[in-house]
Amino acid sequence: ADEIENTGGAELAAELGAKSADHLLKASDRGLKLMAEKNVVATLLPGTPFSLFTEFPDARKMIEMGLPLALATDLNPNCYTESLQFIFALAVFKMKMFPEECISSMKNAAYSLDRNAGCIERGVNADLVIMEIPNYRHIGYHFGVNLVSTVIKNGRIVWESI
Repeated sequence: ADEIENTGGAELAAELGAKSADHLLKASDRGLKLMAEKNVVATLLPGTPFSLFTEFPDARKMIEMGLPLALATDLNPNCYTESLQFIFALAVFKMKMFPEECISSMKNAAYSLDRNAGCIERGVNADLVIMEIPNYRHIGYHFGVNLVSTVIKNGRIVWESI
């Protein structure tokens, strides 16, 4: 919605009670405020402006408006990355997000998809990614290498680095 031009996509997402709206590069402040009021998740796709050499969404403004953010890759022939670690780096460096906001964006993404995942708490699917980093603050700042050491899906280890 509102990726290339402001076409009223953010307003429409709020009006329809959508779970999420993607891109939002050209969304109006009014549309973003309406989305925040209706708890519509703003799914930002920083790989797209990186690939197109265009401006990045103003994530900081959206966060200050109280808009729940999700991050995603927008994997397509024009934006060919599957790496959320790269997306987090773009979010930190180009969209002024903090590492903890990148992490919390996963819970918002799960919410927007009606998934029982995205956080560590009782009753939530045990889907976890464990990284070889000193602490969460390194997410987004240490890029260009795979930091993942273990992937757990539904409480079972499905991948481990050697």
